[in-house]
Amino acid sequence: PCKCSLIAQRAELWITMKNYQQALHDAEALCQNKPLWPKGHYVKAQVLSGLGRTEEALKEFLYCVALNPEWSLMKKEAQKIMCEMFFPAFENVHDSLTAPFSSRTRLKPAFLSNLNAVEDGSAAGCSEDTVFKLTKALSQESDVLRSTNSSLSHNVLDLHFEDHKSLGTILSSLPVARLKRKLSSDSRDLQSLDVPNKIPKKDGDTVLENSGTPALREISAVLVDASDFECSLCMRLFYEPVTTPCGHTFCLKCLERCLDHNPYCPLCKEKLSEFLASRTYKKTVLTEELIVHYLPEELSERKKIYEEEMKELSNLNEDVPIFVCTMAFPTIPCPLHVFEPRYRLMIRRCMETGTKQFGMCLADELKGFADYGCMLEIRDVKFFPDGRSVVDTVGVRRFKVLNHGQRDGYNTANIEYLEDKKVEGAEYEELVRLHDSVYDQAVAWFTSLKDNMKAQILNHFGSMPGKESEPQARALIFSGACQINLELYASYVYLSMSFYFDRDDVALKNFAKYFLHQSHEEREHAEKLMKLQNQRGGRIFLQDIKKPDRDDLENGLTAMECPLHLEKNVNQSLLDLHKLATDKNDPHLCDFIENFRLICLQVDL
Repeated sequence: PCKCSLIAQRAELWITMKNYQQALHDAEALCQNKPLWPKGHYVKAQVLSGLGRTEEALKEFLYCVALNPEWSLMKKEAQKIMCEMFFPAFENVHDSLTAPFSSRTRLKPAFLSNLNAVEDGSAAGCSEDTVFKLTKALSQESDVLRSTNSSLSHNVLDLHFEDHKSLGTILSSLPVARLKRKLSSDSRDLQSLDVPNKIPKKDGDTVLENSGTPALREISAVLVDASDFECSLCMRLFYEPVTTPCGHTFCLKCLERCLDHNPYCPLCKEKLSEFLASRTYKKTVLTEELIVHYLPEELSERKKIYEEEMKELSNLNEDVPIFVCTMAFPTIPCPLHVFEPRYRLMIRRCMETGTKQFGMCLADELKGFADYGCMLEIRDVKFFPDGRSVVDTVGVRRFKVLNHGQRDGYNTANIEYLEDKKVEGAEYEELVRLHDSVYDQAVAWFTSLKDNMKAQILNHFGSMPGKESEPQARALIFSGACQINLELYASYVYLSMSFYFDRDDVALKNFAKYFLHQSHEEREHAEKLMKLQNQRGGRIFLQDIKKPDRDDLENGLTAMECPLHLEKNVNQSLLDLHKLATDKNDPHLCDFIENFRLICLQVDL
């Protein structure tokens, strides 16, 4: 405590010397070490006031009043700052009522009507500790300003620091005022103004009784129009209202859809990148409570519409969202980089409805997307500050498209799910015998290996798995299909590189021979895997082979980097397939991968 007092005195000396930066450093240290010490906030408020940072200074003065309500000096300083902020609104009452108020100087009719009560001498809310005393004669402009200052300060301080009051108590304590923002009502308001004193007057508003006791009056619901709580984007009643840092309020879902396209406020175009990055959308509680209190029927209808929309979006048979990108398979992971606004909306809706599923189909030039696809389930979503996201998904079920459609920019479809017909009867018994025979052969082969070879296999793949109880494993079938397509793609890339180096203007014949050999080897691997799929009773799913990333290669070094990267992907996929076969207790596939040398020497690295 002694140290803090010394720092406070030093800060006051810095203020006297007008060295506000040093003083601000000390003041912030005080508030950090003793956040509930009013003196520290007072020193910081003085520094901020000296730096011209009025709004921050007002906040610190209000902290002081909240921590020590009896500190009249702080009330006086806060009142002075609020007068400076609100005073421009009184310079021209006609303009202030007919033109939109700014976020800093906007005065509600409730405040203006309260000023009339103060002017009539019935403002019992101005207690003895109020610094600015009201006089009975208000003919002078200075007296009018004093009453304005006192009334405004009383209202603001009461609203900020009497936290124990409920919303209804606060609203009922305010005088009845014209709350509508229609131009028709504004024209009536102009007629009730007393222009010479530049302060609005209204006859017949008796806020307080003669005894000085406040008469609490409920604001009539007739005065509240639903259009006062209308979202400027969807033109409907606010649902889950959120307010941006620039002060504009929207429905949560409406704001999110706007931020999908650009990180700017839809009204004032202020940049909201930090707001988008944090994604801390907190409801505007006051607006929501006002709607609940005054517009319960409209809110019930609005909620009903929202629930119907969510129910429609959660249907996994009709209007299923379709992501048009690549071919996916059940049980196979499919990471996605989502950056298009339509797919941002689609992924967010899948998360909000709780289904966490959407369809994946290949593109089709005529229909938009293919007639067959796979449902993907979202496992995790990671967002970037600019709104992009990386979505971790895994294949679930295959489906057939019945009808094509669209919703809010992304594709939808009515679908039916597909199921394989499993082998039964004599065919199943034959499959089991083949399964047992292959497993016994694999065990015998592994036992006959030399110790160093066994050690290498155990180091890479672990111990020999047990016998699989169900030979018709769908996961292995689809994993094998993915590996086939990857091998064919690698063969295609190597073939293109081979004939590139065989050109007359390049003429690197040894490079051409090497890549041609690699192309044949990868194609051979794919053919072996396809043959294995047929023997096991599985299906072969071939997809379109995409174009190689490069058409021209700058030099031999670049040419060698490309196949190394490609070979790494191929072998990693093969290792994943072997691991899956191990987890599923499929020795047949494990033996095939190891015995036919599909895993290249690079896996040892």
